[in-house]
Amino acid sequence: MAAPAIPFKPRNRPPTSARQAFPLQGGLQGMFERAQALLAEPFKGLTTDGNAIPGLYSIHKTGVSTQPLVDAAEAYLAALSSAQRERACFAVDSDEWRKWSNIHPWLMRHGQGLVDLSDSQREAALGLLRATLSASGFELARNIMRLNEYIGELTGGKWEEYGEWYYWMSLFGTPSTVEPWGWQIDGHHLIVNCFVLGDQITITPAFMGSEPVSADTGKWAGIRVFQDEEAKGYAVMASFTADQKAKATIGMKLPFDGTIAAFKDNLVVPNEGVNYKDMAPGQQAKLVSLLETYVARMRPGHAEVWLEQIKKHLPHTYFSWIGECNEVDPFYYRVVSPVIMIEFDHQPGVALDNDEPSRHHTHTIIRTPNGNDYGKDLLRLHYETHPHHMKS
Repeated sequence: MAAPAIPFKPRNRPPTSARQAFPLQGGLQGMFERAQALLAEPFKGLTTDGNAIPGLYSIHKTGVSTQPLVDAAEAYLAALSSAQRERACFAVDSDEWRKWSNIHPWLMRHGQGLVDLSDSQREAALGLLRATLSASGFELARNIMRLNEYIGELTGGKWEEYGEWYYWMSLFGTPSTVEPWGWQIDGHHLIVNCFVLGDQITITPAFMGSEPVSADTGKWAGIRVFQDEEAKGYAVMASFTADQKAKATIGMKLPFDGTIAAFKDNLVVPNEGVNYKDMAPGQQAKLVSLLETYVARMRPGHAEVWLEQIKKHLPHTYFSWIGECNEVDPFYYRVVSPVIMIEFDHQPGVALDNDEPSRHHTHTIIRTPNGNDYGKDLLRLHYETHPHHMKS
């Protein structure tokens, strides 16, 4: 189905820089201060009641090699100058992991900006993204970056705010098939945090969004993102009976910027909505198909390992909804499991002038609750058997 034409105009407001730090004022200053306060809290992870469920994660062999990720990371590092490598590299247990932001203004970026790299260096950086994600996941990430340039076109060339290469790459630790390490890409509407330990990987928090979700004109005309995430989430809700819809609906006003986005690492997210066990078989199949859509962003092999873990916890998985349930209105949904949280929401305009949410601005995020975002529980378990590597 063709994407609907965008009915909104560019918002008339002063530009804010995406490329470099600038004096924060008003709402951005308040956001920064709230972020600093939340980041000062020791990491605990998302939970449903304030207490992480123990024993969910373990160090084990998956049988899926991470050598391609190591090779890609080493190629990226080799492509950088010494000064660029210094900007790009952090300790594996660095606090910089948590300092990401899905908004376009410069709030607390770190790492090496792709905008300041040569074409060959950018290709090396993208090689790491390509090695970590599936072909479809990589294409989604690249299309988000391309649409970030398209919004620059729509807004009359606000290139200080929007562009294809306003993304920052960081490496944590030393790439290895044995020791823990990881990498992060951070920028407007695209954040992936990949932690690697042996042949295990996690890719959360993973934030992917876009305003708009399609390009009708210009260099990237024909691109569209998040059709499946939107359609399959709606399909779950639409399949419910009236009683199930009432139980799934936890509100009518869509939350701004969702609930589990940047700086919400320790949020309590209760089990709400309809439990998997209370769904009919066809409804259960729709929920699993929705989960598969998100998991399929990860590279083959590891995606299957991840999905197998998620399926073990389906009896404790909940689906909830905010908003109307029809084929035109914006909506929000959330899937909560002991080992994955997924959030999808339609947002009001930022670059465009709609003050109410629309289907032209979409956010999605995947989290690993109960302590394993950023692979932190795996790193904790590693430190228990390798205490000499711990922070002093």
